[in-house]
Amino acid sequence: MKIIIAKDAGYCFGVRDAVDLAFDIAKKNGEVYMLGDIVHNEKVVNDLSKSGAKVVNSLNDIPENSTVLFRAHGTKNDIWDDAKRRSLNIKDATCPLVYEIHKEVKSLHKDGRQIIVIGDHGHDEVVAIANQVPNTIVIATPKEANKLKKVKRAGIVSQSTQTIENVQAIINILMTKFFDLHFVNTICYPTKRNQEQIKELASIVDVMIIIGSFTSANSKRLTMLSSNINKNTYQVSDKIEIDKLWFKDCKSVGISAGASTPDYLINQIEDAIKNIGNKL
Repeated sequence: MKIIIAKDAGYCFGVRDAVDLAFDIAKKNGEVYMLGDIVHNEKVVNDLSKSGAKVVNSLNDIPENSTVLFRAHGTKNDIWDDAKRRSLNIKDATCPLVYEIHKEVKSLHKDGRQIIVIGDHGHDEVVAIANQVPNTIVIATPKEANKLKKVKRAGIVSQSTQTIENVQAIINILMTKFFDLHFVNTICYPTKRNQEQIKELASIVDVMIIIGSFTSANSKRLTMLSSNINKNTYQVSDKIEIDKLWFKDCKSVGISAGASTPDYLINQIEDAIKNIGNKL
């Protein structure tokens, strides 16, 4: 059974840098506090917890003079202000590409445009993007786009990990509603690259495995993208979730992973599939 791993499966540079920063601070200081999960992967959060990086739900839970690490997805402005008022030692792990979206939103708003973010409601990154300017509208689906009232001037960005297909479908609808529309394609390059590799891989293998947490919108989107091409697509977050029956009469397996999936997990699942192949 041949196993092909997508070239850029797993951690993007923004997540890798954020996780490395958390480990480095915990090692140096003995502990660091993270306001919410730094990335959407339980295993990574658990690994960090063992090293001294503690997840809290509120700045109220952080002792005075402690270090707080703001997550890769970005953080709301009022939380930044509150952390500064408390004189906490702030370490910023926000992905640089997410900051670029913040800048685009502010620029479009300054130009007098109604800001629309194409993204998942309640997702950490989307919440932070929407918080950059007042009265932002978040749209997740073409159905929601159809319900939107007409606006004369609009500025549109997207969550960095959206699928190209969903963004295109929504933009096609919004083009009929706005006289003056300025769209900035803010799907990040690592996401575009990973999506393209998955499309190519899913079309040439018998079975596709997507590795990622089921709390990760990015991983679930990759699974959906693969499923549209290859019906034998399965998402797993751990090797124990693998079912050997998936590989019956299988000659080739493709593996990819979400942007918050660590390298060691990809290696573990590759080895588990190899062992299944050897026994079939």
